[in-house]
Amino acid sequence: MTRPTKGGKEYDREAFAEYLEGLRRERNESYREASLRAGLDHGSLARYIKKRQRPTRESCIALADHFGVNPNELLTRAGYEPMHFFDRSLVDPTAYPPEVEEVASYLARMRPASRRREVCRAVRELLVAASRTAPAE
Repeated sequence: MTRPTKGGKEYDREAFAEYLEGLRRERNESYREASLRAGLDHGSLARYIKKRQRPTRESCIALADHFGVNPNELLTRAGYEPMHFFDRSLVDPTAYPPEVEEVASYLARMRPASRRREVCRAVRELLVAASRTAPAE
């Protein structure tokens, strides 16, 4: 069934639930496992699939991260506008040193998502600490 969202955009709850169910089955995870590994409440995925509840934007992003799909895929399927932040085609790779692309590539392949988040948090802390002790040029 297609329903309008607050912004007037429509989405198909059945198709969205079937898509999520397919992602879950590909990983051979229970609803609980997938929810927890995505960093959500243990019953979240079951509500989105079985009860056809619409997830928040944040939940869509967490699920996309867990399932390894572009967050805009889940956002648009859930009736949200895509976020340009997740559109890699808008990023000019020449604007960054080659090391950045290499690190981003490793991070993109890292599983599970919770481990990637831990690594990103640690790298961010290292960068902040390094910027405090770096001599001015």
